[in-house]
Parts: sequence; structure tokens; C-alpha cells
Amino acid sequence: MAKAAWKRPGSPIGRKGPRKANPAYKRRARQPWTPSDVSKLKQLAKGNTPTGVMSIKLQRPVAAIRSKAQREGISLRPVNRSPYNRRTKAAKRR
Repeated sequence: MAKAAWKRPGSPIGRKGPRKANPAYKRRARQPWTPSDVSKLKQLAKGNTPTGVMSIKLQRPVAAIRSKAQREGISLRPVNRSPYNRRTKAAKRR
């Protein structure tokens, strides 16, 4: 017979501590995106913020941030990253 959920070692049920009693970081998974959330996502993406940091600031999973950015046409690729092919067009002609 399977153990009860509160007796399993990895179960959060019955746990005590700061995350269980008063979690400061709650994920808003499956919640609708508000226009202010989308504008904050655009602002964070423009500032080259990593998706992990965006996840904490927007209180949403990383996958939700990536999928919403793709649907809205927001690029999460850092602007300041140098391209893999560093040769310029002028150098290729020579």
C-alpha cells in the first residue's frame, strides 16, 4: 500500500518553515497576463535581463515567460552578445 502524502519524504504537506507558512515568492502559473505584466516583460527584455531574474520579478515560471515573449514577438536574446561569425562583409571579399 502506498504511503500517505504527508508521510512521503519529498512532500511539502505538513512541512513547517518560511516557504510553507508565508511564502514570499509565489508563482502565478496559469494566471492571465495583464497589460502591465506584458509591458514589464518588454522592459526587462530590453534591459538584457536573464530569464531567471525575469521569473522572480514577474513571479512566473521561466517557461511561461519564454512562451509569452514568443507569442508577443519579444526577443529575449541579449543585444550585446557578439555574433558567432565575427568576420565583416568587407573581410570576406578579400
